[in-house]
Amino acid sequence: MIGRLRGTLVAKQPPWIVLDVGGVGYELEVPMSTLYDLPETGREVTLLTHYAIKEDTAALYGFLREEERVLFRNLQKVSGIGARISLAVLSGVSTDEFARLVHDSDIAALTRIPGIGKKTAERMLVELRDRIDAISSSQPRPQGNPSSPQDEAVAALQQLGYKPVEAARLTKAAFEEGDDAETIIRKALRAALGR
Repeated sequence: MIGRLRGTLVAKQPPWIVLDVGGVGYELEVPMSTLYDLPETGREVTLLTHYAIKEDTAALYGFLREEERVLFRNLQKVSGIGARISLAVLSGVSTDEFARLVHDSDIAALTRIPGIGKKTAERMLVELRDRIDAISSSQPRPQGNPSSPQDEAVAALQQLGYKPVEAARLTKAAFEEGDDAETIIRKALRAALGR
């Protein structure tokens, strides 16, 4: 198992990053909450990881905070939820906000997260209610300097499960002159979730 990596951040292409650890480039998929807080490329960073092996693929996921990794793992214990939806949850709401939604049984807000329908939201409430108290988070702060922010935002939203037309619409509505990709993504996700 790979539990933690420390190295130089060499690329950020939401939702993917590449971390150079001793000359080996590890490609990790990260939630937007982690991406917002990563330093600029060329800087050293330490990430907690989750290594997943399926029948024909292996994937590595990275997190800056333990509570995000814990929530990611707990979400995947819910029937019908895999890594893609777990990342969408972490990208759309903070761990504290997710805990509040579960405690409040807010199915309407949960179903605004891509990939979560009413039945999945109901399963989440039932299966996570007893475990959710152990999860808390820090508020993310955006930073970064992408070259084409609107295109990166559209691509990131598509990776999170939004259809291309919807991703483009959300990006266009969220974009303001001077915004970087992470800011656009954050605003688009907030708008999509009605917050």
